[in-house]
Amino acid sequence: QVQLVESGGGLVQPGGSLRLSCAASGSIFSRNAMGWYRQAPGKERELVATITPRGGDIYYADSVKGRFVISRDNAKNTVYLQMNSLKPEDTAVYYCNTVPSYADWGQGTQVTVSS
Repeated sequence: QVQLVESGGGLVQPGGSLRLSCAASGSIFSRNAMGWYRQAPGKERELVATITPRGGDIYYADSVKGRFVISRDNAKNTVYLQMNSLKPEDTAVYYCNTVPSYADWGQGTQVTVSS
């Protein structure tokens, strides 16, 4: 089983940047596609970006394409999300999980974009 701990969120002004990290425990991390998901208040959780086990294939939701970059370091069992040009509509709790999501959800990390 994979256990997940997200970090790196915070309060940032529109146009700013944040880098999220997700540390995964479990020996099967490197064999799983990983993704970043987010859930805004009153909305369903949505998939934001995914990366295959060796990083060869990457997907971005249209809403973040060109602004967010997903990456992973299998040696550190960590997946990252670099978020640039942040907008107020990016405000949400961000989670990582396998793709498809079968691990227990972590507590997530809050990202708030506001002036």
